Amino acid sequence: MADSPLHNIRIVLVNTAHPGNIGGAARALKNMGLVQLYLVAPREFPAANAVWRASNAADLLDTAVVVDTLEEAVADCGLVVATSARERRIPWPLLTPRQCGERAVAEAAEHPVAIVFGREDRGLTNEELQRCNYHVHIPSNPEYSSLNLATAVQVLAYEMRVAHLEAEQGKALEYTDWDRPPARQQELEAYFEHLQETLETLGFLEPDNPRQTMVRLRRLYSRVRPDDMELGILRGVLTSIRNFIYYSKGGDSQNK
Repeated sequence: MADSPLHNIRIVLVNTAHPGNIGGAARALKNMGLVQLYLVAPREFPAANAVWRASNAADLLDTAVVVDTLEEAVADCGLVVATSARERRIPWPLLTPRQCGERAVAEAAEHPVAIVFGREDRGLTNEELQRCNYHVHIPSNPEYSSLNLATAVQVLAYEMRVAHLEAEQGKALEYTDWDRPPARQQELEAYFEHLQETLETLGFLEPDNPRQTMVRLRRLYSRVRPDDMELGILRGVLTSIRNFIYYSKGGDSQNK
C-alpha cells in the first residue's frame, strides 16, 4: 500500500465543532486505508475526546494537518469535491458517492485529491462550495436525512476503498481527461481573481455588484476543468486585454 492512490486523497473537515467527530473521522479513514486528515480551523483540537473516539486510529490525529482556511487545505490539489446536503440556487456539477470514489481514486494516481466536509450544523458556505470542482450528495432517507459527520466520512471513504479494490483488479475508471495535468486550485483562484479584475476594467462587471456572474463563470470552469497549459493561455489572454486597454490610454505595460 506504499504507493496506494488512497494515500494521495485527503479528507478535509471544515470548522468542526465536536472533537469526537474528528476522532470518528480518523477511525473511518484508517478502516478504509486512507491516511491524510486535514482540519480547517477546528473549534477544539487536540482534544481527549477526539483520541477516545479515534480508538486505534489516533496516529492519524498525530499526523493531521491543521490550517486556517479551506484555500490552504486544497491549494495543491488537482481535484476537489465538496459534500453538499441540499440543492443550491445555482446547481454545481454533481457526483454520486460511487462516482466520487471512482474519480477520486483514478485521479489520485496523478495528483492530490481533496474531499471536503462542512460544519455539523450548516455544512459548507456557498463561497466554499464554489471553490470546488464537483459536489457529492449522499442520498439518505428524505424523512431523516441528517448524517453524522463521521458517518458521512465513512460512506465516502468506503466508496473510495471499493474503487481502489476494483482498480487492483483492472476495473478502474481510466484517467484520460487530460494530456496535461489539470490546473491546481491555487492556480484557478489566481485566475478567477485575474478574470474578475479584467472584467471590471472592461466595465463588464461593477466592482461592488458582480451579482451571480462570477459564480456562473466558476461553474463553467468547474465543468471544463482546464489543464495547466490551458489556464496559462487564458491568463495570457487576460494580460493582453489589460495591456491593450492600458496602452490605448497612453500608459505603460501592465503585465500581471
